[in-house]
Amino acid sequence: MEKSSNRQVYIGAFIYALIMGHSFLFTKIALESANPMDILAYRFTAAFIGIMIPRIFGWIKVKYTRESIRRIIPIAILYPLLFFGFQTTGLQYTTSSEAGILSAAAPIFTMILASYFLDEKTTTLQRLSIIVSVLGVVYVSVMKGASLDINNILGIVLLILSTISLAGYSVMGRVLTRDFSNIELSYLMITISFIVYNLIAILNHAINGSVKNFFIPLSSMGFVISILYLGVLSSLVTSLLTNFILSRIEASRMSVFANLGTVITIIAGAVYLKEKIYYYHIIGSILIISGVIGTNYFKEE
Repeated sequence: MEKSSNRQVYIGAFIYALIMGHSFLFTKIALESANPMDILAYRFTAAFIGIMIPRIFGWIKVKYTRESIRRIIPIAILYPLLFFGFQTTGLQYTTSSEAGILSAAAPIFTMILASYFLDEKTTTLQRLSIIVSVLGVVYVSVMKGASLDINNILGIVLLILSTISLAGYSVMGRVLTRDFSNIELSYLMITISFIVYNLIAILNHAINGSVKNFFIPLSSMGFVISILYLGVLSSLVTSLLTNFILSRIEASRMSVFANLGTVITIIAGAVYLKEKIYYYHIIGSILIISGVIGTNYFKEE
């Protein structure tokens, strides 16, 4: 039974990494047609519709009390509200490679916060494995010519805040998944972001007298495809997967799976875009995979 449960967790983590590995690309595509706030409004409109459809047909049921809403709101603010807000805005001032480097640090922040707030214990080998995984992402990014440009300081700060928000969510999610179902958490998290980002976007356009411009990006097929990917897959599905995984394993073990996204990106580029795989891709991928395996294998019994 335990092996079956672990298998489900690892399959879910792989799917999570697969989706997140392409999110930066689709965000950059969307930024060619709209500003960050409009993208977020459309993104969570797609996510909200995606989770509303099964509720309308009665496939899922959610029921909240005032106390349960009060407890879930803080985690919804961290993720997806602040996480995607900081990430999308930060990408406007930085490159996808820079974002990849900074996002790779999420497991380290998560490990520190989980140790302090949840008293999660990590072994020395686990801590080393997390660092190895992070170094793998940084190594690939640097070898591809990426660096942290100090001139992009605003974007760097925003992406760091995004990473810290994700770490905070992982820690809080580990606690709340004990008391709430996956659907209950995800439904409220998506709904809050849908309301907030649409209000901000519409208000901004109303103040600037440019409400019509809000709908212009929909004429771009690339934008529509990007929004569907970012909304349905990269927001809704990853939210469901993350809450599921956090209900089964420690926050520090879960967070390291995000770094597998770099490996997924390398493989996808070779398979679908016929991109060349260089020696540093292989070395970096080995470091990342070794780090993920080590973090989950060398856990305390």
